[in-house]
Amino acid sequence: MALEEIIIYSTSVLFCASIIIIYLRKLNKASQIVEAKIEKAKEEGLHEPVSLHPVIDLGTCIKSGACVEVCPEKDILGVLKGTGTLINASNCVGHGVCFHACPVEAISLVIGTEKRGVDLPHVSENYETNVPGIYIAGELGGMGLIKNSVDQGKAAVENMVNTGYKRDFSSLDLIIVGAGPAGISASLTAKKYNLQFRTLEQETLGGTVYTFPRSKIVMTAPMELPLYGKIKLYNTSKSELIELWDEALSKNEINIQEKTKVETITPENGHFKVRTAHGEEYKTKNVLLAIGRRGTPRKLGIPGEMSEKVAYRLLEPELIHDKKIVVVGGGDSAVESALLLADQNQVILSYRKDKFSRIKPKNREKILEAISEGKIDMRYNTNLSKIETQQVFIKDNEGKEIAVDNDLVYIFAGGELPTQFLQKAGVRITKRFGYTMKKYG
Repeated sequence: MALEEIIIYSTSVLFCASIIIIYLRKLNKASQIVEAKIEKAKEEGLHEPVSLHPVIDLGTCIKSGACVEVCPEKDILGVLKGTGTLINASNCVGHGVCFHACPVEAISLVIGTEKRGVDLPHVSENYETNVPGIYIAGELGGMGLIKNSVDQGKAAVENMVNTGYKRDFSSLDLIIVGAGPAGISASLTAKKYNLQFRTLEQETLGGTVYTFPRSKIVMTAPMELPLYGKIKLYNTSKSELIELWDEALSKNEINIQEKTKVETITPENGHFKVRTAHGEEYKTKNVLLAIGRRGTPRKLGIPGEMSEKVAYRLLEPELIHDKKIVVVGGGDSAVESALLLADQNQVILSYRKDKFSRIKPKNREKILEAISEGKIDMRYNTNLSKIETQQVFIKDNEGKEIAVDNDLVYIFAGGELPTQFLQKAGVRITKRFGYTMKKYG
């Protein structure tokens, strides 16, 4: 080999080696960043999944990073030493876009973990429960997110229609329980097929979405709303979304029966008898439950909690001013509400733990800033012990109790899965550990 060829060959080898070294250094630096994020997530209690979350098949994963790029929540997934990994798993809201983006289908959406189970009702591929004629769509079945709920509400009614059941004019074809995203979509679909139906909502149009603080942004993907068309909404306020739903319902002359809580669903001679808290009874061939997972707000069980000044959701925060307010809780709802109220009121935030965990990074940043600036009086390691007309009593973990002047109390202690309601209707519920969801919206 000529000297010139040897020089060219050696130069090429050195060049390739340099490229590999640069690549490996870049990969190592990126991994160090992801590793730091994981450690921070563990410190903040965000690394462990709490609901629906992605699971990566490392044997199939080709480390393309496509799942990382498309996630709207950011930093749910990352690439660590050339391997896909979870970072802030607690912040996952089940968009499912990571599943669709993966070129080799290495991602599954799973609810629950090996150690922590999640109660789920039995629901078939057609959204029918173990009780023929009772269907479930939306968050109650394990799949949250507005688009998923809209798709499932539509699909559940279509599946019901396609079973070929015989219409009985002595009863309704369908009662839809809940007027959130799944219930609204189901109502529009029922109208499309000329079904005789009613939609009953225990609160107000919008369901859980209606209880968001007014300025909260709702993340949605493009979705097809029956009898209305394709909607392209990525960032929109809660009020704008509810106005859109109201427009779609009004346009199709659909009335939602609000402030009507369903108490029992009883099978009776091939039909269901649906009874409300007002004592009304309806006879129907089918029932669709679109009530979400939270059920009723969890109570603290303390004296004075039934007072009129106590609320479990924040509505119209901009109309509340010059009040002495106590907000209870350490989750996103409590933090967001405290921040909204702090602009025009004196706010105490009482949380039973010594630091925030499992809240969104932006909320963490905002609440810590508000606390440091004195806009919010933060009381860690405390619980409300008693509520009176003009004051409340706050007790710390050592048993020391103090009274503070107070006008309003907002409690965000989560909600309870309507297990008894479902079981009374005959719907089986099982605690699932690491259960792979069959549908991704």
